[in-house]
Amino acid sequence: MAIKLQPLADRLVVKPIEKEEITKGGIVIPDTVKEKPQEGEVMAVGPGRRAEDGKLIAIDIKVGDRVIYSKYGGTEIKIDDEEYIILRESDILAKKPK
Repeated sequence: MAIKLQPLADRLVVKPIEKEEITKGGIVIPDTVKEKPQEGEVMAVGPGRRAEDGKLIAIDIKVGDRVIYSKYGGTEIKIDDEEYIILRESDILAKKPK
């Protein structure tokens, strides 16, 4: 799915992946007490940041990558009833293998 949003500098647009949480006893945990998701799929990537000498430092993450990000990092936005988070590259903690 293409997104009509182009992040600037070293920012990424990530769609959070919500996991259904069920306890060992089979009880489904409601949304009101779930923690914020920390995993998502990258939907758009900015060009990268500029070094002090003016050279562009590209982002090591590509569209389609699944990433784990800081719990309270980024800015939440809503586009066409879909929730997204705009994060800086430094808010990305890890990239999951495909």
